[in-house]
Amino acid sequence: MSEATSIKVLIVDDSAVVRQTLSEILGSEKDIEIMGTASDPIIAAKKLEKEIPDVIILDIEMPRMDGLTFLKKLMQQFPIPVVICSSKAEEGSQNVLNALDYGAVEIIRKPQLGTKQFLTESRLRIADAVRAAHMAKTRKFKPKPEVSAKLTADAVLPLGKEHVRIETTELVVAVGASTGGTEALREVLEALPVDAPGMVVVQHMPEHFTAAFAKRLDSICSVGVKEAENNDSVLRGRVLIAPGNKHTLLKRSGARYYVEVKDGPLVCRHRPSVDVLFRSVARYAGKNAIGIIMTGMGDDGARGMLEMHQNGAYTIAQDEESCVVYGMPQEAVKRNAVDLILPLNRIAAEILKSDKRK
Repeated sequence: MSEATSIKVLIVDDSAVVRQTLSEILGSEKDIEIMGTASDPIIAAKKLEKEIPDVIILDIEMPRMDGLTFLKKLMQQFPIPVVICSSKAEEGSQNVLNALDYGAVEIIRKPQLGTKQFLTESRLRIADAVRAAHMAKTRKFKPKPEVSAKLTADAVLPLGKEHVRIETTELVVAVGASTGGTEALREVLEALPVDAPGMVVVQHMPEHFTAAFAKRLDSICSVGVKEAENNDSVLRGRVLIAPGNKHTLLKRSGARYYVEVKDGPLVCRHRPSVDVLFRSVARYAGKNAIGIIMTGMGDDGARGMLEMHQNGAYTIAQDEESCVVYGMPQEAVKRNAVDLILPLNRIAAEILKSDKRK
């Protein structure tokens, strides 16, 4: 891909190893170009005076000026898409969520030395995060770059013919989101009352950040929000957030819905995967479910939503105008998997309206 059409990236991190690793990972992608690197925000600011990148990868803890302060200043002057690159340390999770509030559009884990699988998965996630950030700026879809083959939900939950046989009227809501989803989910969940239908959510985030994300939502919403743990019951007034780096599936025992949290390969290059959740909901909840697909790049969730739709679930997609990136909803619409397209500010009301019809 030519320089005129490549995504120009500036990497800002005080670790020389991280700068080198990110440069090697992204530099190997045909549609991405490393514009430069900086060891702290002061050096980055000087580089911005000469050239503006399409995407900035930004660490949080750095000398001379921290990443959050730089992000605030940056958004006031140059609204450049920013990807936060942070370590998995729990203590940094709150700062990462603050960065999303300040305008960052994606989160990736800071690269670590490790197994070939970890490095391969990191490569996919980092490159996709940069592409998603770039789309969040332009809000236009470009020809898809050459990428590695993606596994489907078959890798975690094989497609079967098992359907719900025990009658129940309890409604389950399954939600999938990616880029821009943290803010979108907040708006939906804040509008739900304390007795809203039980909900399971897959938001593409790295591990160790989903717990802090759930805790923040719990503090501002009427519904209870927690990071999902294996065997957690899906109950009215409770929202379960799939933990980062784990697939989360809906299961059923009699009239009780619960979740299974498990390892597995990347599905649609994600773990957790929306497709995996939606397939399990199609199988175990059927017509007793609502599926909602929200802002995000790619097609994770589109196939699973079609399976939900075919099994009688009511399916909703966020509209293009209110999406940060109209990728996942668009793919679901293309597959004729969606019953209703709604702006973000009407999704909560539709959930409650559907609940009353049960």
